[in-house]
Amino acid sequence: TVADKKGKFITNLKKENFKVLEDDKLQTITNFSGETDLPLTIALLVDTSGSIRDKLRFEQEAAIEFFYSTLHRGKDKALIISFDSGVDLLQDFTDDPEVLANAVRKIRSGGGTSLYDAIYLAVNQELAGQTGRLVLILISDGDDNSSRLSMTETLEEAQKKNVALYAISTNTSAYFGSREQERGDKTLKKFSEETGGKPFFPFKVQDLAASFQDISDELRSQYRLAYSPTNNRADGTFRKIRIDASDKRYNIKARSGYY
Repeated sequence: TVADKKGKFITNLKKENFKVLEDDKLQTITNFSGETDLPLTIALLVDTSGSIRDKLRFEQEAAIEFFYSTLHRGKDKALIISFDSGVDLLQDFTDDPEVLANAVRKIRSGGGTSLYDAIYLAVNQELAGQTGRLVLILISDGDDNSSRLSMTETLEEAQKKNVALYAISTNTSAYFGSREQERGDKTLKKFSEETGGKPFFPFKVQDLAASFQDISDELRSQYRLAYSPTNNRADGTFRKIRIDASDKRYNIKARSGYY
């Protein structure tokens, strides 16, 4: 995704406007396209742990609005997973916003937070093997206290499966910043930035809808480029990718690398 200094998306660039480096070595771009109309495959993960009980209504309203404004019937599809100490698939893939809205309305808050387990399950079992642009949208405070899996294992799985994670923090400014909230926001930021997604920190819980709208706009304003790596060793190591724009005023966001 390319934006100017004010955050406005730039959607009319060509292949020659970009340079790609893998582990600091210049690569040759072989394929390039503007992906304004790529089919979307979305997994929405909603944290229903006790800590977000008072914010649940706003989460539900924002999510419902997002599905109605973003999903193109017959092309895009989405599913809904809720998680507290357990992980529940509330609605499997559908292109019908009404079916998704009904599932969102049934969400109830519960106990602990199995954040990493929920992300891993969504990436590994639900999004794996799907077509289109794979997107995971996470609404959470980022504080995991009951997962069996670690953050590292979960992040690696998301990177290997090419899933972009967009996290919306529920740690709003109305609450005094505790150590848990700081740690939670750091977790959400890491997951988002290392998968080519983006973290959102709404100022107040009522701003959740604006974060969803920003995600919707971004998903329809992307470029896809490909290259054949000069390093052709299949050694399972992590390769760092850097993409530079010819215009220094542009801000590029992409995944940090691949395995």
